[in-house]
This record gives sequence, structure tokens and C-alpha cells, in this order.
Amino acid sequence: MADPGLPPHTWRPTDVDPKAEKRAERQIAGLFVAAMISAVLFVVAYFSLSVGDSWDTFAGMGASTVALGVTLGLSLLFIGIGIIHLARKLMADHEIIEMRHPAASPQEDRDATIQALNDGLDEAGIGRRPLVRNTMIGAVGILGLPAVVLLRDLAPGDKLDIGKLAHTIWEPGMRLVRDVVGTPILASEIEVGDLINAAPEALFPTEENGYPELHGAEKQVQKAKGAIIIVRMDPDDITAGKGREKWTADGIICYSKICTHVGCPISLYERTTHHVLCPCHQSTFDLADSAKVVFGPAARPLPQLPIEVDGEGYLVAQSDFTEPIGASYWEREKQ
Repeated sequence: MADPGLPPHTWRPTDVDPKAEKRAERQIAGLFVAAMISAVLFVVAYFSLSVGDSWDTFAGMGASTVALGVTLGLSLLFIGIGIIHLARKLMADHEIIEMRHPAASPQEDRDATIQALNDGLDEAGIGRRPLVRNTMIGAVGILGLPAVVLLRDLAPGDKLDIGKLAHTIWEPGMRLVRDVVGTPILASEIEVGDLINAAPEALFPTEENGYPELHGAEKQVQKAKGAIIIVRMDPDDITAGKGREKWTADGIICYSKICTHVGCPISLYERTTHHVLCPCHQSTFDLADSAKVVFGPAARPLPQLPIEVDGEGYLVAQSDFTEPIGASYWEREKQ
């Protein structure tokens, strides 16, 4: 078959009309400037709009949520449209053919590739269009501001107090209850090999237990910090850590559910080895040996919650965790 070739090349208005080229350049720069303004408005909205006082301002959604979503979305949208506009109207518009060679590239081909890359940058026109270049760099660079601002939300509560991670809602005598339903756990009901996802009783306040009602972000923070897993194994399989000889109840042992790598929730339990696996990055902990790390990137054992059985046969905490829970990049002693 004969090579049909390429259709005749049609020049774009920006290729033949300097005014159209300048107009397109200003349009692209305007989009990048709009992206920068949107990113700045994101930061302004983050600090000026109160989440607690305006949680249902717009169609049941908070003013802060709507403002942050709209401003960040517009910033990304304007950058995308600007880059597409640049490619369609100002970058080179002719066919480029690259001959493929089956063997490894010799040095002259490598030099030719570098030259082709440099030619591509020249054809893009970024070098000779400082307005487009500078606004694009500014738009992409200032987009980092929202990311930096959002790092503040990694700290619990309204203040940047990392010390809050050292304490949870657990206290002496507080019952361990099943997650979601909040029913207390009888030690006699747990079979060897069982794993139970549990939480502090204070997250399920009633008139009987007398705990105060928690709402909103405070409830979520306490739930995240207080989440635990309960496992029962043969008491002879447990190697108690120093000072932890009385932290278990007839083979029932309790640990934080939060992985010490980056804070993922864990519950993948292997009954025969007493290992529990974090599904995020495969950190593996030996629950029979103080939850020490046996595999994966985690650098700390899971914090253990001291437990005992109360007079009615229910599992209760002896105290709060004795070390900070959560990801290991928060400062704490290595074990």
C-alpha cells in the first residue's frame, strides 16, 4: 500500500497573526493568575471561616467546606485550562517523526535525544514568552500554600498541641465495649483466637455510666485515639514485657488499633502465630510478645492498654495507655 502521507497542514490563527498570539498569551497568563488568586483565597477561607459556627450554611454543607473545595478546585482547574490553552494555541503545531532503532542507543543518539528535548522546549515558546512562563511557575508554586496550611490539621484539636497524643479518653475502671454497638464485653464470652474491635465506654454515654456526651470533632478525635483490639490466646503463649505481667486477664490482651507507622487502623489477625498485620504497608506485630514489630516499616510496638476484669465479669481498663498512640514520627521512647 502506498503511504497516504499527511493531510495539508492548517495554520492556526496564533501561527500567522501576531495579535492573536499576544491575545492567547494574555489569556493563558490570566488563567494562571486566577489560579494563584484561588490558592490565596483558599488560605484566607481556611483561617477566616469557622467550622463549628457554620457547618450547614450551604445546602447542609459548611461554609468552610464549600469555600475550601471551591477555591482549591478552581485553582487546579485554571492551571489545567491554562496548560491546555498553551498547548493548543502557542506550542509548536507540526508533525515530528522519530525513527525507532531496535538496538541500544549509541552516544550520538543520546545526544540527539537531548537536543530534541531542548528543541521541544524552544518550540513550546516558554523561553521567549516570559509572561506565560512566570505566571505558570507562580500558579504551580503558590498551589503549595494550601498543602502547607492543611498540615495544621494533622494536630488534634484546635491548638497545635502534640502533647494531646500522649493521652486518650481511657481511665481506670472504664469498660471496654464493642465498637459501633457499645455493648460491654464479658471476659467469659471471648474464645481463644477471637479478635474484637473495641472502644472506650465513654464514647457511648448513658444515664447509667454517667459519661458526658461528646460531639463533632472532639468525639472523632477521642474515637480515633481510643480505638483498640482485644485478643484472647493461651496464657502460656504470652511473653509479658517488663512491668506488664498483670496487664492481661486470663490470656485476654489489649492493644491500640492504630499502627505505629503512619496511623492506619489494623485488625488482620493470624491466629496461629498471634501476628496482626497493618493493611496499608504490611507492618506486622507479634501480639504475644508485647506487639513487637516482626516485619514492615513500623518502628515501634503497638501500645498496650492495661486491662482487668471487674466484679461483674466485664473487661475494664486499669489506666490510660502508658505511651503515646499513633504514628511513630511523634516523639517517644524506642523499645
